[in-house]
Amino acid sequence: MPAFLHRLGRLAFRRRRRMLALWLALVAAAVVCMTAFGGTGKLDNTFSIPGSESQRALDRMKTDFPTFSGTSAQIVFTATDGQKVTDPADSTRIRAALGAAASAPQVAKVVSPFDAHTISADGTTAVAQVRYEVPQSALEPNALDALKSAVSGANQQGMRVDVGGSAFGNAPSESHRSDIIGVGVALVILTLTFGSLLTAGIPVVTALFGVATAIFGALSLTGTVSISSTAQSLALMIGLAVGIDYALFIVSRHRFHLAHGMEPEESAALAVGTAGSAVVFAGLTVVIAMTGLTVVGIPYLTAMGLAAAGAVLIAVLVATTLLPAILGFAGTRLTPGPGSRAMRREQAVGGAGEDAVGATGDSLASATGENVLSGTGDNVAGGTGESVAGGTGEHVASRTGEHVAGAAANAAERWFRLVTRRPLLTLVAVVASLGALAWPAHDMRLALPDNGTAPTSSSQRIAFDRVGEKLGPGFNGPLLVLADTSHSSDPATAAQRVAATIGALPDVATVGKPVANPATHTALIQVIPDSAPSDPATKTLVNSIRDDRAAILRDTGATVQVTGSTAVSVDVAAKLNSALIPFAAVVIGLSLLLLLLVFRSLVVPLKAAAGFLLSIAATLGAVVGVFQLGHLGSLIGVDTTGPVSSFLPIILLAVLFGLAMDYEVFLVSRMRESYLHTGNPLGAVHSGARHSGRVVTAAALIMTSVFAAFLTSDSTMLKQIAFALAAGVLLDAFVIRMTFVPAVLALTRHAAWWLPKWLERRLPDLDIEGDRLGPAPAAPESVALTPSTAD
Repeated sequence: MPAFLHRLGRLAFRRRRRMLALWLALVAAAVVCMTAFGGTGKLDNTFSIPGSESQRALDRMKTDFPTFSGTSAQIVFTATDGQKVTDPADSTRIRAALGAAASAPQVAKVVSPFDAHTISADGTTAVAQVRYEVPQSALEPNALDALKSAVSGANQQGMRVDVGGSAFGNAPSESHRSDIIGVGVALVILTLTFGSLLTAGIPVVTALFGVATAIFGALSLTGTVSISSTAQSLALMIGLAVGIDYALFIVSRHRFHLAHGMEPEESAALAVGTAGSAVVFAGLTVVIAMTGLTVVGIPYLTAMGLAAAGAVLIAVLVATTLLPAILGFAGTRLTPGPGSRAMRREQAVGGAGEDAVGATGDSLASATGENVLSGTGDNVAGGTGESVAGGTGEHVASRTGEHVAGAAANAAERWFRLVTRRPLLTLVAVVASLGALAWPAHDMRLALPDNGTAPTSSSQRIAFDRVGEKLGPGFNGPLLVLADTSHSSDPATAAQRVAATIGALPDVATVGKPVANPATHTALIQVIPDSAPSDPATKTLVNSIRDDRAAILRDTGATVQVTGSTAVSVDVAAKLNSALIPFAAVVIGLSLLLLLLVFRSLVVPLKAAAGFLLSIAATLGAVVGVFQLGHLGSLIGVDTTGPVSSFLPIILLAVLFGLAMDYEVFLVSRMRESYLHTGNPLGAVHSGARHSGRVVTAAALIMTSVFAAFLTSDSTMLKQIAFALAAGVLLDAFVIRMTFVPAVLALTRHAAWWLPKWLERRLPDLDIEGDRLGPAPAAPESVALTPSTAD
């Protein structure tokens, strides 16, 4: 792969105008296809599980009870100033509003609160039902706004009108502000990292190319494929984050080569062949993990996984084709200026990163850690004047066992030296702190988001709270029981007995009168729970009705199925819970296999898997603490606690796995390279920090900032995903990769890089770092020893 990518990078550099034109054409084609075949107006936010009980019942209701099969809205009338909705003037106003609502677009039926008896005990609140024959995703873009306008006439002095219900759930959220914030923060971090606005702008520009292609391409499919607004936003945030990060790794390597005198064309080709190989490997792990979400069998999640996987795949293609073309346009302008801080830093990293090697490949270090000066065959002397003998085949190390440093250690290396000074103490501190952070996860409750977590100022949230307060929390999530009475001798009586049996169950507030369809011998029964839709008691009630189906069949001859939005939420959560452990096992097993192939070590993969589990557990604990328990939630706009989105754990597993592999590969590969050259395990850990620590730190900060920018979203699900990914990257990069990893490697020393001979012979050599492409730029002579020096 490195050789192929090296040739590809050189070709893109030389044919840069054609490559740029090709990508501009791809973006234009994606825009044209989106305009012609798709668009944001066709996004589908419907939750469904093909083959589940709730979905089978909904499918049958489309023919048996079409007015109940679609989504629904609630119109909540609240009398103020001491009045009641039953007062003649108020009731007249309500009936007029309901008449106007019946003529709103796509409305199939309006159920008056006076007919359904959905009036609060104190007479101040009345709730009308508006039914549609289509799901929420099939509503016209202005359908709900038209409904609000139709009933606004009743919103006068003495009367307040709020519109809510499941039709407003999972509404698309605007994310363009998040894009701008994320890009702006990334540009600032890149500028500080490179010390050059031109260099900083290149990763941002290439990432925008990739994101535009991915998002416009996905939107062009919305006319034929169900894609949710959350899937679009997830693809946007991940595509933007990895697009910038992948370009950062390659540009950083390219600039390092330029600083050491390499020609731009060869530098770009070598950067794509080396760092680009790691980018391809890391990107493919993300693609595999996200594509793995399709096996869960939930279309909503499948679309999220494939959209994110497509965005990452395009980011990899951009980094290995368009990026070297852009580097070709920049030419030598990316070379740090002579004497500049950036040039001194690049040269210091190059000098400090190269181990001083004698004639036999032995590492030489002075007693004081100062520069080892080459001579003409004289003894190599450290700052104390002591002779350092070479040529004996033994490593001559300083008191700390560190490599020769050509310059002062950078911040990353100083941190690594600190955490490896007492590695066991570091490990205990990391495990204890992450364990404490993960503790709340043991009480995690999962459910689909509802209007109870919508912004407090929104109409649907006000309606939700008002209904729960005045009529009971169960009115916000009624259950629908579909009874097939075709095998009963008296279908009408059988339906009534089914309703009576369900009404006797715990946590049932009321049971509606069965609505029968004589032609199909089915009846529909509405069940109002005592508890809210996301309350565990409601889930228990759904399961209780299903568990009693055998007794109901025996007593009435009728078969029953439970459906409705609340039952769908229960089924989605159950499906995801059952898939979580197998999916986690596959992800962790994949990480072990891939890292075994890359690093040819047993300790490195096991350490990576342990660190991944720690970061996942701690992240879930943080999510529960903020969104379920309310700790510090006000800082990110969380004004109401509630359950964690059912989709979050499995999405977090998939995304964080791939991103953790990024940092593992870029950081540990440099450590392995140094160890193979020097045989010094502790020095190799410090060398990895010296070469990659600054870039990995910048990449993690960029990715965290991009994800955190989406916390401004009004969508609770997207806000939870953004927080989890931002916290997960932050913990994984800085606590696991930059602290836990060096401590483990320092503790295990040579054993960290050991692999049984029989296994080593059977494993393919992936050469992720591109060692076969040739040596990197040589270190400055002040820190490099010629063969005669060690004699």
